[in-house]
Amino acid sequence: MYIKRIPGPFAVTLKDGRLMTRADLPDRETRRWVASRKAAVVHAVEAGLITGEEAMKTWGLSEEELESWRRAVSSHGEAALKATNVRKYRAD
Repeated sequence: MYIKRIPGPFAVTLKDGRLMTRADLPDRETRRWVASRKAAVVHAVEAGLITGEEAMKTWGLSEEELESWRRAVSSHGEAALKATNVRKYRAD
């Protein structure tokens, strides 16, 4: 059996002590972005599991979109990624 070698780590430990692997990331075909999927991508980028460029290419994200997710999580936590909370956490 041939296993494709991918660049970068297979697993990383997040700040809260949880282990995250590439299997924990959303499917490449994801089109409906719920807060938990956005958070998984942000945590993976922040922990070095994947690069920001890889995330943008894999899921078709813009640089601004990914950066806004990262800012929201760092400022207000994962709750800020929920579509119903956009107004609550938006910077004026």
